[in-house]
Amino acid sequence: MSLLRLQHLTKRFGGLLAVDDVSFDVDKGSIVGLIGPNGAGKTTVFNLITGNYRPDRGDIFFDDRSIRKMPTHRIVSLGIARTFQTIRLFQKLTVMENVLAGCHCRMKAGVIAGMLRLPFQKKEEAAAVADAMAEMEFVGIERHGEQLAENLSYGNQRLLEIARALATRPRFIILDEPAGGMNDVETEKLIGIIRKIRDRGITVLLIEHDMSLVMKACEQLVVLENGVKIAQGGPAQIQADPRVIEAYLGIEEE
Repeated sequence: MSLLRLQHLTKRFGGLLAVDDVSFDVDKGSIVGLIGPNGAGKTTVFNLITGNYRPDRGDIFFDDRSIRKMPTHRIVSLGIARTFQTIRLFQKLTVMENVLAGCHCRMKAGVIAGMLRLPFQKKEEAAAVADAMAEMEFVGIERHGEQLAENLSYGNQRLLEIARALATRPRFIILDEPAGGMNDVETEKLIGIIRKIRDRGITVLLIEHDMSLVMKACEQLVVLENGVKIAQGGPAQIQADPRVIEAYLGIEEE
C-alpha cells in the first residue's frame, strides 16, 4: 500500500527544468532510495515533498491526501520529517536541546501554561525530555546530551539530525545524504539505524551517493537523470540497467 505518491511532478527555476514529469510511489513500511548523478533533481523532489517548494505541475499525495499546497509546518504535523544535505542544527544549543526542538511540534501547552508552570505543561515537558533521551539512545549519542551540537563529530551531527527528526514522531522520514562525511564504520552503523527506523513502522525515503549503503539498505530504488525518472526497481535490477550505467558512468566511445 502506497504511503506517498508523486504524480507527474514538475518544477522549473526560470529556464531550468529541475524536475520533469516525475511519478513514483513509496510503499508503507519500505526503504526507498532516490539516486542519480549530481544535478539530477533529487533534492528538489525532497523540497517539493516537504513544502519548501511548490510544484508547477502535478500532485503529491500522503496517505491519499494531497499535500501539494500545504505549508511546511502542516506537512510535519501529518507525520513527514526530514534531514538535510547540509547539516542544519542549532549549533550553540546542546544535543538534548536540539532533539527537544523536534519534540515541540507535538506539544500542546501554550505560552500561558508555560509561564504559569501548570501541571499539564510540566507533565508534557517531562514527557518530551524522556522522548528526546529515547531518540538519542536510539541513534547512539545519548552520552553527548549536554555537549553543544557544534562540538560533536561530523558523523554524530548527522545522527543528531536523525534523532531530532524522529522526535517529531513521523510516519515517513526523508534522509538527504545521511552518510555524507561518515567513515566506513559510521556508515555501517547508519545502515543498521535506517533498518531499525523501518522496523519501528516508519517509512524511509533517502538520497545517498554511497552506493554500498544504498544497495544494502534499500528495497526499491528510483533513478533520476536531468530531472527525469529513468528507472525504478530493486537494487539488483537497477545495478544491471544500461540506462543507469550510462547515467553514472557514460558510454565509452569506440
